[in-house]
Amino acid sequence: MKNKSMIIGIVVILLIAAGVTIPKFIGGRNESVSEQITITHVSGDTLVNTNPKRVVVFDYGILDSLDALEIEGIVGVVQDGLPGYLSKYAGEEYSAIGTLKEPDMEKIFELTPDLIIITGRQADYYEELNKIAPTINLAMDTSDYLGSFKSNMNTLAQIFGKEKEVTTKVEEIENTISELNAKVTEKNINGLITLANDGAFSVYGQDSRFGIIHKEFGVIPVDEAIEGSTHGQKASFEYVVEKNPEYLFVVDRAAIAGGNTSAKELFDNELIAKTDAYKNDNIVYLDPVIWYTSVGGFTSTTKMVEEINAAIK
Repeated sequence: MKNKSMIIGIVVILLIAAGVTIPKFIGGRNESVSEQITITHVSGDTLVNTNPKRVVVFDYGILDSLDALEIEGIVGVVQDGLPGYLSKYAGEEYSAIGTLKEPDMEKIFELTPDLIIITGRQADYYEELNKIAPTINLAMDTSDYLGSFKSNMNTLAQIFGKEKEVTTKVEEIENTISELNAKVTEKNINGLITLANDGAFSVYGQDSRFGIIHKEFGVIPVDEAIEGSTHGQKASFEYVVEKNPEYLFVVDRAAIAGGNTSAKELFDNELIAKTDAYKNDNIVYLDPVIWYTSVGGFTSTTKMVEEINAAIK
């Protein structure tokens, strides 16, 4: 009996050394032990368990992707402002964990998560959240949307064992982007991206949060000197007339954050009417939920490609 136990012990050691996950038995139940992997992210390196059973997610783009990958175990999300296509996460089976900028630490602690996923808006809370559970920051690098998106999706693939599914979905998106880029490049189209905010607006360049329109989709920027700021570069209607874009892409922040003046009201004036974009009916009002709220997800990125593709004549 003693020799038998010794042999079993040696076999277990050899299996662990070979990277095989060994089941453990607790109270007669067989529970799989998760493998631990180190995830390098914006805020540092974090040791996480693969296939976590209780996940708290702060970012709508990441939630979008987890939903597309049919990941189970999501227990907490930011329910205030959920995109319509993710409305099922407003259900009672999911807990509200605060807002995008202010986590509810007490609620998150009560949820006993195995993994917390944040992005830039919650970066200041990283250390505090990491004390509750392993926390990773999958903030998007807006100057390299596609590269950052692929990196984040590969991280999710590692954690949740979805390498095949992620590879397939990323390839599908890359193919649609290539097709759109070929279409736009052939037409030699230029454009200007704006964010309207209740009576005022900013413009965004190729290194901005909306830079995918230029860098990946192929729309030529009418002004390559626009600052790469998160909040864009404040601009006037006279500036738009001077640059005279063929296409004017507009994201209406007020539709998300609230306000008295819509983007369509803002850009319906005599100065804008002088532009080629206006004359050719090429002012494109983009879905603010997709472009402002849930960027970086499988569904949102697909919708971004579809919107621009539908707008280019």
